[in-house]
Amino acid sequence: MKVTAELFTPYQVKDVKLKNRIVMSPMCMYSCEEEDGIVTDWHLAHYTSRAVGQVGLIMIEATAVTPEGRITSRDLGIWNDEHVEGLQKLVNQVKAHGSKTAIQLAHAGRKATVDGTIYAPSAIAFDDESKTPAEMTKEDIERTIEAFKEGAKRSKQAGFDIIEIHGAHGYLIHQFLSPLSNKRTDEYGGSAENRYRFLQQTINSVKEVWDGPLFVRVSATDYAEGGLTIDDHVTFAKWMKEQGVDLIDVSSGALVHAKINVYPGYQVPFAEKIKHEANIDTGAVGLITSGLQAEEILQSKRADLIFVARELLRDPYWPRTAAKELNTTIEAPVQYERGW
Repeated sequence: MKVTAELFTPYQVKDVKLKNRIVMSPMCMYSCEEEDGIVTDWHLAHYTSRAVGQVGLIMIEATAVTPEGRITSRDLGIWNDEHVEGLQKLVNQVKAHGSKTAIQLAHAGRKATVDGTIYAPSAIAFDDESKTPAEMTKEDIERTIEAFKEGAKRSKQAGFDIIEIHGAHGYLIHQFLSPLSNKRTDEYGGSAENRYRFLQQTINSVKEVWDGPLFVRVSATDYAEGGLTIDDHVTFAKWMKEQGVDLIDVSSGALVHAKINVYPGYQVPFAEKIKHEANIDTGAVGLITSGLQAEEILQSKRADLIFVARELLRDPYWPRTAAKELNTTIEAPVQYERGW
């Protein structure tokens, strides 16, 4: 007997309708060989193949809003108008196969590994092997917030359906949020309200040019004494909802080196807590590898979307694999019907 799985029900956010609850989680591809941030043939093949595989939402990798904000010199960028053409081609190819598209706007802060000066809330290196960043001046902060806004404007020009702001994994926004990396004594440091201010202003700035669905990725805990906890992020999520954020993409860690007890679905309880205590939709991510596991998360109302990362590297057609596990069927691409 075939069943209707929650994983394959549509998800509506504003005027964007995903055909299922499966999201390709953003994963850096380090494939801009010319170090110019421009989409390459690799990106076109990589992302489009997952759209052919019936993923509901394709979210491309962390895309830098400034050149110094790249995690590595071979990351995608959106800091100038030259990036739009390639991104638009990528969006069109993905949409041609029935998937919606999202872009993750990012700034690496002190975790950037590019040449030249890098910037952070405070002049604290990530670790002993990392470059010490320059503490951002008010002008640097204003310039970077404007860069997120310009990135959002270019994302709209490229045709993306959804924007995600990257506030996780120890990158710039996370660095502002956490007292472990933010030692400022001005209005951007100290209290939770002050540490949230950079993200608050970034969201407001993006929304000046973007009225589509807006997600934010967070690291729900720093796994370190004196760092952020899940309770902090419940508070932040409430503030984000008030600002009009539609969904919190819930990951964890990576601000500092820390011991993390990793197991299948280890981050799902964070998504569940934020969903119910902040009353906002969430995405679950982290060692979610089977359709049965994804279905349990959705049926138990622990999250609203399933972000799949490494399993989609191993299996571009993971939605079909998940459907078989759940004893259901999904529509095949016309070209693949004989083998589906």
